[in-house]
Amino acid sequence: MNKAEEIKEIIKGLSPEEVLAVLAKSYEGEIVFSTSFGWEDQVISHMIFTKALPIKVFTLETGRLFPETYYVWNRTLETYQKPIHTYFPDAALLQEFVSAKGPNSFYESVENRKSCCGIRKVEPLNRALKGQKIWITGIRADQSTNREDMDWVEWDEAHQLVKVHPIFHWTLEDVKKYVATNNIPYNPLHDKGFPSIGCAPCTRAVREGEDFRAGRWWWEDQSKKECGLHDLEAKS
Repeated sequence: MNKAEEIKEIIKGLSPEEVLAVLAKSYEGEIVFSTSFGWEDQVISHMIFTKALPIKVFTLETGRLFPETYYVWNRTLETYQKPIHTYFPDAALLQEFVSAKGPNSFYESVENRKSCCGIRKVEPLNRALKGQKIWITGIRADQSTNREDMDWVEWDEAHQLVKVHPIFHWTLEDVKKYVATNNIPYNPLHDKGFPSIGCAPCTRAVREGEDFRAGRWWWEDQSKKECGLHDLEAKS
């Protein structure tokens, strides 16, 4: 039995809150949660902060976030009075990239877009996860087809740790109900057709009937698009 299977057996049948509490106790100092301040991440942040669980919450400040994202970030700090550790891109790498290719070169090719994501998201993520044993995420199964093929506890070979998705089996309605019931601050872009919110230049609202992530890297051929940071980090 590998490490992911061992952990899955230990937390099997527990509620998301119980999962977080058990893992926080067993892996204190070696467990982190990554938030991008979307609905799902706000739910998990609430579970961690209200119980004062020893789980390090972090975010990636890409430098290209929506004003609404900064708004909910600040509201979260005000509401819970807990730190959110912030990781920025490497300044030298970003300066070199923008100097050579310009601030919006990601529109010009998939290669440029991947390079931009690599500098602004993947490299900082690698720093945030270094030395950790458990990575908590807000991934849900019904967010896209490929995520339905994932497991809620899995081994991340790239970072040599176990990823746990406590609300993996929740529906979007479950998430929205939890947010409303607990009066959790959330990104107002969700009310404007943005189910998935990344960098401002790379995200648009999703039209009715479109895939959950159709608004991400919307100018690219659908077949060439990756499914976000949880695919990108393994390719850095």
